[in-house]
Amino acid sequence: MGLAERHQHIDSLSRLMSECSTGRGRAVVLHGTGPNGKTELLDHTIGQAEQFGFQVLRAVGARPERALPLGIMAQLVRGAALPGDLGRQAATWLERAAEGPAVDTAPGTEAVQLFDRLCRVFLEIATRAPLLLAVDDVHHSDAASLHCLLHLIRRIGSLPVYVVLGDDTATSTELPFFRGELQRQPYVTRLAVEPLTAAGVHELVAERLGAERAPALAPDFHRLTGGNTLLLSSLIEDFTTSGGIRAQGYGAAFAGHLERGDAAPLAVVRALAVLGPERSPAEVAELAGVSEAEVGTVLATLNGSGLLAEGDFRAPAARIAVLEALGHTERDRLHLAAARLLHQRGGPVSRVAAHLVETQSAPGDWAVQALREAAERALVADQRATAVACLELAHRACADEGERPAILARLLHAEWLSSPAGAARHLSALGVAADAGRLERPERLALVQRLLWHGRTDEAGRVLQRLRATARTPQPGQRTDLLDLEHWLAWNHPELAMDNRPQATAATAPFLGAPTRSGPLLHVTGVLADALTRGRPQRVTDLAELVLGDLPRSRAGEWSAEAMLTALTVLTAADRPGDALAWCERLVAEDVHLLPVTTRALIAAARAEAALRLGELAGALEQARLAFVLLPAKAWGTAVGLPLGSLLLAAARTGDFEEVARQLTQSVPDAMLASRYGVSYLYARGHCRLATGHSHAALADFMACGERMRAWGLDGPGLPAWRTGAAEAWLRLGNADQAKKLAYDQLGRPDAARPHTRGLALRMMAAVSPVKRMPALLNEALDLFEECGDQYEQARVLADLSRAQFEAGDSRRARMLFRRARHMAQLCGAEPLCEELLSAPEALGGESPAREPGAGAGLTDAERRVAALAVRGYTNREIALKLYVTPSTVEQHLTRTYRKLGIKRRKDLPAGLGVETGSGTAA
Repeated sequence: MGLAERHQHIDSLSRLMSECSTGRGRAVVLHGTGPNGKTELLDHTIGQAEQFGFQVLRAVGARPERALPLGIMAQLVRGAALPGDLGRQAATWLERAAEGPAVDTAPGTEAVQLFDRLCRVFLEIATRAPLLLAVDDVHHSDAASLHCLLHLIRRIGSLPVYVVLGDDTATSTELPFFRGELQRQPYVTRLAVEPLTAAGVHELVAERLGAERAPALAPDFHRLTGGNTLLLSSLIEDFTTSGGIRAQGYGAAFAGHLERGDAAPLAVVRALAVLGPERSPAEVAELAGVSEAEVGTVLATLNGSGLLAEGDFRAPAARIAVLEALGHTERDRLHLAAARLLHQRGGPVSRVAAHLVETQSAPGDWAVQALREAAERALVADQRATAVACLELAHRACADEGERPAILARLLHAEWLSSPAGAARHLSALGVAADAGRLERPERLALVQRLLWHGRTDEAGRVLQRLRATARTPQPGQRTDLLDLEHWLAWNHPELAMDNRPQATAATAPFLGAPTRSGPLLHVTGVLADALTRGRPQRVTDLAELVLGDLPRSRAGEWSAEAMLTALTVLTAADRPGDALAWCERLVAEDVHLLPVTTRALIAAARAEAALRLGELAGALEQARLAFVLLPAKAWGTAVGLPLGSLLLAAARTGDFEEVARQLTQSVPDAMLASRYGVSYLYARGHCRLATGHSHAALADFMACGERMRAWGLDGPGLPAWRTGAAEAWLRLGNADQAKKLAYDQLGRPDAARPHTRGLALRMMAAVSPVKRMPALLNEALDLFEECGDQYEQARVLADLSRAQFEAGDSRRARMLFRRARHMAQLCGAEPLCEELLSAPEALGGESPAREPGAGAGLTDAERRVAALAVRGYTNREIALKLYVTPSTVEQHLTRTYRKLGIKRRKDLPAGLGVETGSGTAA
C-alpha cells in the first residue's frame, strides 16, 4: 500500500462520517495482516469525530485467554455518559450477562434479550448526538461481544451511529461467521490496510522528517520495518529522539503488538527469540508447542505483515524486546527447554551451552559435560569469555567432587589467558585439591607453572614433591612429562629443579616421571629449555620455528605460551634475533585482537628482547611499554623481569632516564630474583646504574647476577653476559686488572664462540689492552656484531676503534670511523652515546655526519642501495631479504662498490652512504 492509498482511506472514513452525521448509520471494517496502520487510521477517525461533535466510545479486544464475557460492550458502556437510571440498568445487564451461560455460536433467548437491552443504551445515546463506536482488535473479542456488535450494527438503520472496527484477517475470531455477517450488511464498508511499499515509506519519511533526508533514510527504514506502519512510526520517533533504534520505542512496539495477538504467533516469536538465528523449524515448533505446519503459517503471516523478514527479526532490538517482555522465570524456562531439546536432538554443544549459561543452571551431568565441551571449542576458536562463562557454570553445577578440580584447573587456564592476576584466585583451591590427590597429573604439572608465575614457590614445591614421590621409574630412553617439567624448571626456576636441589642424589634421580599425557607442548617446551640450559640453542632452532609455526593451532593448550616464549628465546640466544623478531611480527600480523592478552604481552616482551639484540632501541622501548599496557606489572608476577629488563636497558641506551627512574622505584617480587627473569632484571639495572654513574652499585648488580648463574649452573647463551658488564664497571672504577680477568674468563667460556658474546668480550679486552692491540680486537668485534646485526654494539665498537686509530696516529681513518659511529648511534637513537661522541676532540669528530660530497659517485642505484644498508649494519643475508635478491648478488654489488670507492672492507664504507634508504625493489 502506498501513502496515496492510505490518504484515500482517510478520505473514505471522513466521507462516511459526514454521511453518518446526517442520520445514516455506517460501519467500516479496517482489515489487513498485522498492525499495518489500522490503529493509526482509527485514531485519526476518532480525532475527526470529536471535532464534528460525535460522542466517542472506544474499546479494545483482548486475547481469548484474557477476555471477559461481553468485555467489549462493557468497555463501551463504561465510556458513555449515561443518565443515572440508564447507567445503573446497563451495569445490571452486564452483571447478568457475566453470570449467565457462556455464549457460543447461537445465543439463547435470554442472551438475545440482554443484547437488545444493551443496544438500546447506544441507540438512546445516538438520539442526543452522533455516536462513534471504535473497536480496535475486534478479532480478539469474546463471542458474546461479537454477537452483541452484530445485533447493534443490524439495528443502526437511519440513526447517526458510526461503527469502526479494526480487524486482523490473519487471526481467527471467536465467532467464525462474524466477518461474513458483516459483509452481508449494505452499509458496512471494508477497507484493506496493508504494509506500505518502499515508495510509501519514502513518502511518509519525507512527510515526517523532511524531503531532503528521505533518500538516505527511506531504504533502511523500509528494511527495518517492511512497511509496517506501527514499526515505522516507532522508528521515526526513535530517530527523531535519539538518532537510532531504541528498545523502548521500536522494540516495545514490536513486542507490544505480539502481546495483543493470538497465542500461537506469540509463542512462535518467543521461540525464535530464544533459539537465535541457527534454529530449525522443528526446533521452533517443539519449543513453541505447536506443529511445524502452524509455524510455517505463522511465519508467513508475520512476514506478510512486515514484522519479520524471511522468518527472522528485522532488527536486534525486536528480539531483545521480546526476551525482556518474557520475565526472568519464563525466559529461563524457555532457555532451559531449548538446551534440553538441542541436546536431545544432537545439536551443537555451543548452542546447548549458550542456553545453559543464559539460565545460569546446568541440571544434570549432560549439562555439565556440554558446558565443558563447549568451553574447549571456544578456547580453540579464541572465544575466551565464552569459555570462562561455560566453565564457571560447569564448576558451580558439578555435583561430582572428583570432577570439579579438573574443571577448575581449566577455568584457571581460560582466565589466565586474559588476566593472570584475576586467575590467581583459583590457585589456593587447586592447591588443596592437589594435596588431597583430587587433581590429575597434567593439571598438577600446569599448576606448578601457574604457582611459580605468581611467586608462590612454597606451594609449587609441595606439588612438585608429591609429583616426584608418586612418579614411576622411566624406561631407558623414555621421556616423561615430569622430566620435561624438570627441564623447564632448570631453565626458568633453577632452584626448584631436581638437578639443582642439594638433596638430589643418585638414589632419588630415577624418580623423574611417568608416561607422558600432557601432550606435545610440554614436551617441546622441555626439549627447548634443556637446550638452553646446556648452552646449545643453535641445535634446536628448527624445532623452535616448528613450534612457532604451530602456535595458531595450539593456543588453547596450557603450555602454549611457555612453548612460544621458550622458542623465541632459543632463536635470540642462537644469535638469530632477526628471525625471532620476524616470527613475533608474523604471530601478531593476522587477527592480533583474537590473540589472548597474555600471549600478546609475552610476544611484546620477546620482541623487545630481540630488538635490543639488534640495536633497535626505539622498537625495544615501544614493545616493552606495550607489554605493560597489555598486562600491568602486578599481573606479570615473577616474569615481570622479562619486559622490565628490556624496558630499563632500552630507556638507558636512548637516554630516557626519567623512565629509568620511574621503573626502578617499582617493587618487584622477591621470587623473581630466584628465576631467570631476575638475572635479566639485575643485568639491565646494572647497565642503568653504569649509565648514571653509579659504578659500585652497577658492579654489585652484575656480580649478583653472576653468583646466581654460577650457582644454578646456567652461564651460557640466552642469559646475560654478566662478566662483560662487571668488567665495564671495574674499568669505570679504575681496576683494569679485574676488568681484564673477567674479559679473559668470558672468552674462555664454552659459549665464547657465539658471535654476540664474543664480540662483547673482545670489546672489553680491547679496552684493557695496549693501543697497538686494540684495532685487531675491535675489528674482530665489529665483524661479529655485523654478523649478528647489533647496530648499537657496532656503534660502540666503531667509537672505540676510532679513538684507537686516532691514538695510533691514523687521523684520516679515525675520522671516517668516528663518522660511522655517530651515524650508527643516531640510527639506533642512542642519545647518550651520541652525546659522548660529540664530546670527542674536534680533530676527531669535527665533520658533519651527513653524506660526504660524492660519497656515492660512480655507484649504480643497485650498488648504492646495497651499500646504504651495509653501512646501517645489515648483514648480507638481511640485505638480500630486504631487496629480494640472493646473498651472492649482494656480495657482488659490495665487491664492485669497494673497488669503485678504493676500499677493502665493509667497515671502510663512507658513513654518508647510510642516508640512502633503499627502495625495497630488487637490486
